[in-house]
Amino acid sequence: MKSRKLPIVTLAAMITCLTAGFAVSPAGASAASLTGAGSTLVAPLEADWAVDFERRYGESVTYAAVGSGAGIAQITARTVDFGGSDAPLTATQAAACNRCIQIPWALSAVGISFNIPGVRRLSLTGPVIASIYFGKITNWSAPAIAKLNKGVKLPNLAITPVYRSDGSGTTYGFTDYMSHISPTWKSQIGNATSVSFPKGVGGKGNAGVTAVVSSTTGSIGYIEVAYIIAHHLQAAALQNAAGKFVLPNLKNIENAASSVKSVPANNEMHIVNPPKKYKIAYPLSTFTYCIVPLGSPKKALLASWIYYAMTLGQAFASPLDFAPIPKVVLNADVKSVRALQAS
Repeated sequence: MKSRKLPIVTLAAMITCLTAGFAVSPAGASAASLTGAGSTLVAPLEADWAVDFERRYGESVTYAAVGSGAGIAQITARTVDFGGSDAPLTATQAAACNRCIQIPWALSAVGISFNIPGVRRLSLTGPVIASIYFGKITNWSAPAIAKLNKGVKLPNLAITPVYRSDGSGTTYGFTDYMSHISPTWKSQIGNATSVSFPKGVGGKGNAGVTAVVSSTTGSIGYIEVAYIIAHHLQAAALQNAAGKFVLPNLKNIENAASSVKSVPANNEMHIVNPPKKYKIAYPLSTFTYCIVPLGSPKKALLASWIYYAMTLGQAFASPLDFAPIPKVVLNADVKSVRALQAS
């Protein structure tokens, strides 16, 4: 397809288009291609974006789903044009990345998937999940699990915890949640893209964990919901701060994101385990970020790509269980795109 330049959209026009429901064209671009790498969480959505973006504008975007940790490393080394991460940059990473900005461009959740023959419905709490990953609860018929699942016939079956073996934003989201609900987890394991799990089996990428859970009877793993849907796995209902057991569906993810009332200058947000007034909030919801360097020689095309993703590209979100980005976050995104364009 022949490449053509995209129309330049001013900030005022961008904001007007946002409030009008995203019926827009992306901001200015130049004839070139983009490469990105990182988050496997956003990869299914990014794949749809890339196809539609090229169809509309003739500009190609190639993305490698190598995990958030690798994505951060590659954009820091400038071996790609943008990185994808479900984990916000740490202060050290931000300094090393040298004038990188992080823009939240999608909203989804991490599901707790399980493989228990004959069981399609399961309720879990954060403390019980922590006990499973610590190796303190080792069987699906354990009293602590049975108490949460009255009427469910749980087998006398060993539990195999599954975790990410690579540097992962999905791990960051999971450990962020676990650190919120378990002081022991926070002090002994912590919250990061890569941690040392006491028990279990590792899988690389969301695809790797999905494969292990799918093939391992008795397993439990934390997986981005698009992969759970695509592979027809089961997801547990998690207890939120309001005491309700909720699934990672769009309505519940949106309710969690509605807890965001303002966005800090660096765009870092945490929406795990929102306060109990968010009654149906799914407690393991997360934003995922595009990380780009200010002053990039491809800044015009990058701005167009990111602006497309957070507006027109959102049309592909709901079938993959990505929820709409709240307006307060979109407004912050617009400011970040403007900063990129002006750099």
